[in-house]
Formats: sequence, structure tokens, C-alpha cells
Amino acid sequence: MTRLVIGVDEAGRGPVIGPLVVCALCIPQSDYETLRQIGARDSKQLSPKRREDIASRIREEAESRDWGIGIAICEPSRIDSNSLHSDLNRLEVELFAEAIESASESTQEGIIMVDSCDTDESRFSRRIAARLGQDWSNWEIDSRHSMDSIDPVAGGASILAKVSRDDSISRIEQEVGFTIGSGYPSDGVTREAVRKLVLGDFPHTDLRWSWSTVSDLWKEEHSTPVPTRFEDESVVRQTMLDEW
Repeated sequence: MTRLVIGVDEAGRGPVIGPLVVCALCIPQSDYETLRQIGARDSKQLSPKRREDIASRIREEAESRDWGIGIAICEPSRIDSNSLHSDLNRLEVELFAEAIESASESTQEGIIMVDSCDTDESRFSRRIAARLGQDWSNWEIDSRHSMDSIDPVAGGASILAKVSRDDSISRIEQEVGFTIGSGYPSDGVTREAVRKLVLGDFPHTDLRWSWSTVSDLWKEEHSTPVPTRFEDESVVRQTMLDEW
């Protein structure tokens, strides 16, 4: 039996709007050429239309060839709740592990090609291995920066993650009725969108309330600290006195 390869990548780590999406794609090593022919590579090198076309082809091949696809969608409420007790690197370890577990069975064996989100690539590998546990000891983990441009399986995962996040952004824009831009705080269109989305009694649910862009604009508009949100969507309002 040919060795299995799992590629893992994320989309949406830095934006202030929308979910963080992690995808794991599992294929037999013998199917590498098929994935290359489809055009799988770093999603940032592709136009939105090309990404959608390749993502559709990957899903078709996955169905016919029994490839595994695992997607972990982390909504802003989970990101905000996590920020109260941990950091984004540790959250991404959890999300990468969840996607891997959805893409394959631990009883198989192979190599996991991870696009590292940590400045320390080896530490990211160790943390994922620790989270997966002994059941995944037959799997080797190779964690590198820009793995999506090195390995086509990680590239395929990056495309699926990016298309999934883009779908979420399109849904948000349809719901709010205006363009939200790239979602990154440095984008002027995004900042104006965030300003509109903090005008209500609470920040919009698709914003990451714990991001400084949101908290700063909220304070400008309401003169109070941004409310604290938990994963179950419960909210705690804050006043200036709470900061003392």
C-alpha cells in the first residue's frame, strides 16, 4: 500500500473579519502527479476564479479516489474566547489537529506536511504531535514556512481553505449589504466596514472583538471598552471602571 501524505494549511489568520479556516488534504503518495496536473499550489499565486476551479477539481478527485478532506472552521467567537486564556499559535495547533483528524484515520501511516504558523517550525511540529497523541505516532510531521509553495498537497489544502474562507466573506457581505474588503486591518475598505459594524449595541458577530482594530474603533464610537465575548456567544459588557 502506498504511503499517505496529509497537507495542512490555513486561511484567515490575520484578518479582523470572518473565520479562520484550516484544511487538511490526505492523498496517497502515488496520486501526487494527479494533484500537480490539477494545478494545486500556493493559493496566493492564483486568482479567485482559478482557486475555485481547482478546489472543485480537488473535491471531484477526492470523491472518486477516496482522498480525505478535513476542514476546521474557527468562528470569531472562538478566537475571542481563546484570547482570554491562550494565544493564536496554540489555537492553531488545535485547529490543525482537528483538520488532520477529520482527513484521515490515525491507524494509517505517512507524513503530514504542515505550513507552519509558528516562527519556530520544530516547535509547531512538536505541539501538533503532542496534541494528536500516541495514536498518531506512525505519522511523521514536517512543518515548514511556505509549505504550500513547496508541496502540492499542502498547496491543495491552502486552496480549499482559502475558497472556504472566501465563501464566508461573500456570505458576510451579502448579509451586511456592503463590501468589507480583504478583511485585513491595513485595508482602508476593511477599516470603514469595521467602523460600520461596531455601531450597534454590540460589535457584529463576524468581527473578531479581541482584535485591536475592533476594540479601538468600538471605544471611539461608544467611549467604553469593547465587550468580552465567549465561544458560546455569551457577552460581558465592560465600563471604564472595570479597567481600574
